[in-house]
Amino acid sequence: MSLADLTLAHWRSLDRAAAGRVAHEAAAQAGGRVVLLDTVDHLGGPLHRVRIEREGQEFALVPGGPVRLGFDLDAWVPTAAQLADHEESRAEGYGYELGLKDYLAEVLGPVRTAALATVLMAVEDETLAERPDATADALAARGLRLPSADEWEHACGAGAGTLFRWGNECPLDEPSYGGDGGLRHGPNAFGLHIAYDSYGAELSGDPTAVHGGDGGEAVCGGYGDLLAWLPLATANRNPSMAEFVYGPDGEGMYEEFSTRPVFSLR
Repeated sequence: MSLADLTLAHWRSLDRAAAGRVAHEAAAQAGGRVVLLDTVDHLGGPLHRVRIEREGQEFALVPGGPVRLGFDLDAWVPTAAQLADHEESRAEGYGYELGLKDYLAEVLGPVRTAALATVLMAVEDETLAERPDATADALAARGLRLPSADEWEHACGAGAGTLFRWGNECPLDEPSYGGDGGLRHGPNAFGLHIAYDSYGAELSGDPTAVHGGDGGEAVCGGYGDLLAWLPLATANRNPSMAEFVYGPDGEGMYEEFSTRPVFSLR
């Protein structure tokens, strides 16, 4: 079986020895070495995590297959605190006239199924040095590429289906930016440091989406605690930030944004 065809379900069925063989085969394809193979509890069962070092950069194995993306708003029940915080934001007059679920319907990707290849994805995002099109060329010269929007979302949520990669709630009494501890900074199920700071703004190959943050728009605007955390939601495509980044106002500001390189397996 091609490593690219490895599904998340099959990956979860492997014992540690078999997972190790897959990890070393992936490392060989990438011209790197395995630096971590461990197992964590995820969604009620074991999940192997692999890190591979390639040319001084660490990558995590992200199994693919048919995956479910987006966020099911119909099944979600917001907490009283989330509703109250959003109502306060509406009362402050920041242009968020919509109720919470209606607002989320505008910024979150819809529930859908995608067929994704298994890839290696950079554990840390890296700052853009130039325009997204030039960045794609520069990554290609390193044997890498931009992730697709679906790949980014799957890599972040790891099949959880919750609003955030760690669950449906966020600590409204804590900032969504800065620091180096708490829910935001812990590795996700695949071992990625992802969706960790609302001042971040990760670009994918989709110019209609920005991932893992809104560049600090909600925080700087004082929009409220929940709206400051929502840019970190797994399925949030931050459409207003994408419009800014790829529009004329974003010219010359690409060093403020980042991306998460991908190595394609075969």
